[in-house]
Amino acid sequence: MDKFDIQSVSYNDTKDKKFDYAILPWGATEPHNYHLPFLTDCYLAHDISVDAVRKVYERSDLKGMILPTIPLGTQNTGQRELPFCLHTRYETQKAILTDIVASLDYQGVHALIIVNGHGANNFRNMIRDLAVDFPNFFIVVADWFKVVSQTGYFEETDDHAGEMETSVLMHYRPDLVDLSMAGDGTYKPFKAQTLREGIGWTPRNWAKVSEDTGVGNPHKSTAEKGKKFADAVSDKLAQLFIEVAKGDIY
Repeated sequence: MDKFDIQSVSYNDTKDKKFDYAILPWGATEPHNYHLPFLTDCYLAHDISVDAVRKVYERSDLKGMILPTIPLGTQNTGQRELPFCLHTRYETQKAILTDIVASLDYQGVHALIIVNGHGANNFRNMIRDLAVDFPNFFIVVADWFKVVSQTGYFEETDDHAGEMETSVLMHYRPDLVDLSMAGDGTYKPFKAQTLREGIGWTPRNWAKVSEDTGVGNPHKSTAEKGKKFADAVSDKLAQLFIEVAKGDIY
């Protein structure tokens, strides 16, 4: 059974077969500078997941299924006002995740890994609540963009639509990237030193942070850089998937 993406799977591919775990890519719908599509976070979370699940299949007898990518992320002020940027409340995200967990639990799949592609999404308290409501169900979340340090792969650290995201999307979906349109991704950090140092936290007002919605320079991006980084990330994720599916937790 080498089919593991619900986008291309039929009932015939799943009937009478045991699946050990499920993957839920979760992104957002938002501007990514001028050169990347609104669904960048969705594409990247999904495509990284495909590579990781394929590696699990090649290295073990564990079977996983990648669920439809959720395109509904939380947004900052200054970004959510822009055309077609969709802001989803915590309560909405939790309701979606709860229904997915309930479905899988009922069907006998008791392990779910959320592969998150959007920095503003935060699932930790949701997972704590669901652990109480579904005590036999195990949920892990991985922010794919934090799995491996960008150091050594890129010349500048990426935050949003910069060198890292652009390079990885150039690797997976080059037809969706128009680097000639890219802004410089120049951004302003907080003026308050304590906020810059992380002593306190507040969401950034995107209109005061960036002119082109980017945070990080994309102009040195290449598909080759993206491939090397994506390979390293999917290797780590594959290891996570195997350990979760086997129950090697404690």
